[in-house]
Amino acid sequence: MRRILWTVTLAVALAAVSVTYVVYSRGRAHSEPASGDATLAPGPRIAFISTASGSRDRVAMVSVTDPRGRRTVSAVSCARMYASGGTGICLRPDGPLATYQVAVLDAALRVTRTIPLVGLPTRARASADGRILAWTVFVTGDSYNGGAFSTRAGILHLGRGDLVGTLEDFAVTLDRRPYKAVDENFWGVTFAADDNTFYATMSTSGHRYLVVGDLQARTVRVLADNVECPSLSPDGGRLAYKQAIGGDPKRGWRLAVRDLATGAVTLLAERHSVDDQPAWLDATTVMYAIPHGAGASDVWAVPADGTGAPRLLIPDAASPAAL
Repeated sequence: MRRILWTVTLAVALAAVSVTYVVYSRGRAHSEPASGDATLAPGPRIAFISTASGSRDRVAMVSVTDPRGRRTVSAVSCARMYASGGTGICLRPDGPLATYQVAVLDAALRVTRTIPLVGLPTRARASADGRILAWTVFVTGDSYNGGAFSTRAGILHLGRGDLVGTLEDFAVTLDRRPYKAVDENFWGVTFAADDNTFYATMSTSGHRYLVVGDLQARTVRVLADNVECPSLSPDGGRLAYKQAIGGDPKRGWRLAVRDLATGAVTLLAERHSVDDQPAWLDATTVMYAIPHGAGASDVWAVPADGTGAPRLLIPDAASPAAL
């Protein structure tokens, strides 16, 4: 994740509240935002952050059956968000200074709790039942990193009230041996249905590993190399993620799906570099954001089995979550 920002300055990142991407556009449709009641309650809707002019950064919803149609825009603004099980996580500015916070949202988008963040928001996730939240931020100042960006990943268990400030405190097993290094970085958390098991990316010694974690035991175990920003499928058997092309992030990323039982990897039909944590629209479809201008992006979708072709799902949108 640090490599995303090697070529941009901290000032630019703070101004944009995002990383710099290669900008291009494909055929896009537009829909006019509409005001109205918004809810994160489970239902046939997709929640997302609007990047449209006039509603930029606002949490919005569209119908699953007409995602390019009329949208409901809320009054809540976020730099990154996700929602599930009637609970939302919103990473947002905290006052006029360049600081941020985690805002926990209920189904009516009311803030029920806030947690201060040190760093730039980049990833957010919630467990299927909405009881556990996770976030990732970019930070600077790690002595081993020569002033470049590092990451911090935190987890909040709403049911137990447990707060994990950083996964770097967890015990790591690599090649069946305990592993500890000063350059460990974690990002892109996703949760299993048991409210204890999670998957994430761990970077160390030039590798970006897929790890499986045990929240109560405070442990993580390495499963595979070259896996970033995993997202667990609704059936719990597959992970959608981005993998560096040829193992080199400088060449961009390709979306893929990994079968957890067999280890088989399927490359998806999206050929553009996708620098996002994908999300599952349903059991057969993966969605993700692609930028089309400064601070703007569209949400696209592609079959999870490697067939078909990408399609525009929601114009002028980011951070999608199927409710």
